[in-house]
Amino acid sequence: MNTTKEQAAKLNELLEKNYDSEIGFKKAAEDVRNDKLKQFFEVKAKERYDFGHELKTEIRNLGESPDKGASVKGKAHHIWMDLKSALSSDKEEEILEEVVRGEKIAVEDYNKIIKDDGFPPSTANLLIKQRNAIERTFKQVKDLEEAFD
Repeated sequence: MNTTKEQAAKLNELLEKNYDSEIGFKKAAEDVRNDKLKQFFEVKAKERYDFGHELKTEIRNLGESPDKGASVKGKAHHIWMDLKSALSSDKEEEILEEVVRGEKIAVEDYNKIIKDDGFPPSTANLLIKQRNAIERTFKQVKDLEEAFD
């Protein structure tokens, strides 16, 4: 990775994905009936909000401007999640499946960007910290999903 512009573009990709995840977790919290799941999803939405602010700071430190708003792909995923949960008699299980899928993709996206060389050490460490938190969430949600089977 050569320029700060390219680095900022990669960070903006992750920022957009965190916007999507925050919205998804908020939607999941609204849709579930189980109070523990609701609280879990609310905590994860706040975590992604915080990740977004950390990424915005890194982007600004590179002299670039953070993007605003969720992605088209993310909005489509939320519509699919709404449709699936509306048709499902077991909303919690369907929502957990979608969250597992989303978290798996998020980890893959982070891994791809972390692999790029050239980030300042503080930025690389931040990305690793966020990726590790997402991996933990992925594992937690997989466990929750198995509990609902």
